[in-house]
Amino acid sequence: MPVVLVGRREKSIYRMEEFRMKAIKLFSLVVTYICGATLCFAASEPDKPITVRVASYNVEFGKSATPEQIGEMFKSYKLDVIGFDEAPDGDWTARVGKVLGMQYSFVGKISSANHKDKYKTILSRTPLEGAEEYKLTGRGWNPASAVRAVTKIDGVSFAFYSLHICKSGANDGHAHSLATKVLPEESSERVIVVGDYNNKIGDAAMKTVEAAGFRPTWNDLKIDLSKEFTYNAQDPEKSLGVIDHILYNSLSGGQAKDGGIIELQQPLSDHKPVWAEIVFPRKLKKVKGSE
Repeated sequence: MPVVLVGRREKSIYRMEEFRMKAIKLFSLVVTYICGATLCFAASEPDKPITVRVASYNVEFGKSATPEQIGEMFKSYKLDVIGFDEAPDGDWTARVGKVLGMQYSFVGKISSANHKDKYKTILSRTPLEGAEEYKLTGRGWNPASAVRAVTKIDGVSFAFYSLHICKSGANDGHAHSLATKVLPEESSERVIVVGDYNNKIGDAAMKTVEAAGFRPTWNDLKIDLSKEFTYNAQDPEKSLGVIDHILYNSLSGGQAKDGGIIELQQPLSDHKPVWAEIVFPRKLKKVKGSE
């Protein structure tokens, strides 16, 4: 009888050891698979496009809404960067950011036409570098300006501009100053320029900016702008058409995949906000003569 008990015990020990070895082999296979999948993913990462979600909003010096209300309105868009114009000075932009979880901001020092609280600002989910402001000259009200900063999204640098300029012709306004003096000096390979241009697509001023190598997101989205307007949101009878735009540099290879005019039942400003999702290739195509 004791001999039988010992035999059963030995068999039990053997089975447990066999199970343990199989478990170790299975675990090793799982680890090997996970490592292989990780390496494969890492190898494909350099070719993964970068998606950037941006918006622009002329908030009419915060007259009709608090920054918290504006933050709540933007929440569902999950934006990376927002450009504000006619924004109040101080912590107004940061307060919008607090609602959205976007903690980086830059507020310019030039108020449009020297009016109170008409500053250009940038709000970002990622850190901002090289923040500066460019004074723009031309016919109409002055001064005008564009604020600019660089941020990294998914490891890639983008230069972002937020502006407020006056309506003009091809060669006599703020748009011409932007297109011939500011944008040609930009060294970043991927550039986004948003704001209240006070000109419609097709106007001479916008053609000047486009000729500097910039493309409106409206072109990609195939939106018939003749039936839309971004001003005046609070008094449609005074509509000036679509004068708020988002542009990006053509050499970046970007393309807007989504976006449009944000329609609100209760307007928070005399302008309507605009937004866009732009997808950029991680690797830029080489241009002839750039080698």
